Amino acid sequence: MSDFAGMEDLLQDFLQEASDLLSGVDNKLVDLEKSPEDRGLLNDIFRGFHTIKGGAGFLNATELVTLCHRTETLFDKLRNGELALSPELMDMIMAATKGVRDMFGDLSSGVQPPPAPADLLASLKAAAESQPASAAAPPPVALAPSVASAGGPDWDALHAAVSGPPQTAVSGEVIPAAVGAHDVDGTEARSNVPAPQAHKSTGGGGRRVETTRENTIRVDTARLDQVLNLSGEIGLTKNRLTSLRADILAGKNDSETLHALDQAVSQLDLLVSDLQNSVMKTRMQPIGRLFQKYPRIARDLARQLGKDVELVLAGEETEVDKNMIEDLSDPLIHLIRNAVDHGVENPEVRAAAGKSAKSLVRLEARQEGDHIVIIVADDGNGMVPETIRAKAVEKGLISEEEANTLDDRQSFNLILLPGFSTKTQISDVSGRGVGMDVVKTNIQKLNGSIEIRSEIGKGSVFLISLPLTLAILPVLLVLLGDQPFALPLSLVREILPIERDKVQEVGGKSTLVVRGEILPIIPLVRLLGWPQERYPEYGVLMQTAERSFILGVDSFAGRDDAVIKSLEDFRPHGVAGVTTLSNGQIVLILDMKELLTDPGSAISGRVPALEAG
Repeated sequence: MSDFAGMEDLLQDFLQEASDLLSGVDNKLVDLEKSPEDRGLLNDIFRGFHTIKGGAGFLNATELVTLCHRTETLFDKLRNGELALSPELMDMIMAATKGVRDMFGDLSSGVQPPPAPADLLASLKAAAESQPASAAAPPPVALAPSVASAGGPDWDALHAAVSGPPQTAVSGEVIPAAVGAHDVDGTEARSNVPAPQAHKSTGGGGRRVETTRENTIRVDTARLDQVLNLSGEIGLTKNRLTSLRADILAGKNDSETLHALDQAVSQLDLLVSDLQNSVMKTRMQPIGRLFQKYPRIARDLARQLGKDVELVLAGEETEVDKNMIEDLSDPLIHLIRNAVDHGVENPEVRAAAGKSAKSLVRLEARQEGDHIVIIVADDGNGMVPETIRAKAVEKGLISEEEANTLDDRQSFNLILLPGFSTKTQISDVSGRGVGMDVVKTNIQKLNGSIEIRSEIGKGSVFLISLPLTLAILPVLLVLLGDQPFALPLSLVREILPIERDKVQEVGGKSTLVVRGEILPIIPLVRLLGWPQERYPEYGVLMQTAERSFILGVDSFAGRDDAVIKSLEDFRPHGVAGVTTLSNGQIVLILDMKELLTDPGSAISGRVPALEAG
């Protein structure tokens, strides 16, 4: 039974408010490290911790109260000038806020948290009493332990050379402490901040418990008022339509009645559209709630690596679908840690290259039309496309012939392929977590795409493009005979005819040259496992994270905004969901990633050339 029987609602309210407060405290601590004399920041931090302690006391979370109280005492002495902020003291405080967050995980599982580590409590007490550091040495900020990581990349070969990177010993061998490049080894360093959708914590008695994704949402009352007003207007219009229906059934079909009917239907159409938009807006949340977790992550990792890194946030007010925010958490953590760990160089290396000692990592969100664009950029050393292609050929991921057809953009996308890594060294910030291929997969699950840009000596940029909402998906309707299928419009670059005399055979596969780019033709019938009865007349030029290709189809039925219905009990291979057209016809929405990774797909080189008849 839960330790909080009868208090579940109160507990959830506390956790939501306290988690936001703690994220704010973490960010203010990062700012305080840059401006240690800022009394305003210290007062804000003190108030945040005091509020958390008060809520914990109301829930009888004694151990959380104890940890908060000892940390709060330090803040009080700092703001009163009785203590000076040192790097060691900041590490201790950061360890304490991490301990508080871990205790939130226990509370969310319905159990009272166990005591904080004894050495942490002793260090906090010693610091508050101004005892010598030897009496109770402050624990370091807890980051990932060293773990062997098989199959990582050879960064000295993959990235532009840096002169004399500092060396560090890890598990008995000397490896570069930083190599000025992005990690594409398929691993992710562990984060101090738990992911909201799958936070694992140690409850009472040391057992592991896993919480579920947050299923509540904060909605501005003005938006709810708009939904209520539109609902009322729809009710009135419905009554009007009911009255007109009765008149028509009674034989009243004069022009005035028909005109009134037309007006009522048009009015209902507008109201339903407005209601749909308003309801979708209730799911929209500022992405700043997600972004606020990352300054602490970047700060801790940079300090551990001996780097001077500033994480710059922009576009925090941009709104995205709530579920999308939660699913973006882990991929963004991975990209930011990659940027700090591998993207930017050490201060000494930057100075030798004529750069400022401080590295900049930018995390930005903005709305562009009906899409959200998220940017993770660094000013590090960049990546070498030629070497990436060579590594991909060496690993057998692509052939030498295919490598020669790839431009720089396509070469950078190779780092997203599973199995690309060749790394055999280990790092104390790299674990067996989310890899670049899984980041790409998670983004594609959100009907989004990821693009990579890099310039040697100037840095790398990862651009993530996402739809505004997951409820509606813009699709292109294609035909095989009379059967329509829906393709995510985000993958479509253009539509073009397939002229038989321009089709060329390259490596046993049919290809077309489009603006100097050699693209394979993949017939949709083959991906679906249907017999090919005729040559496709049209091609859809599509772009996935790996490469471009032409999907061969018979014809098109236009563009539509699909309301996606998932198939819970039975989902055929390659089908993301279904939608209903305006004429009532049910259409399958194709999952192109599943279709293309099928063993019979042309991407793997096992689909024979198109037949002529």
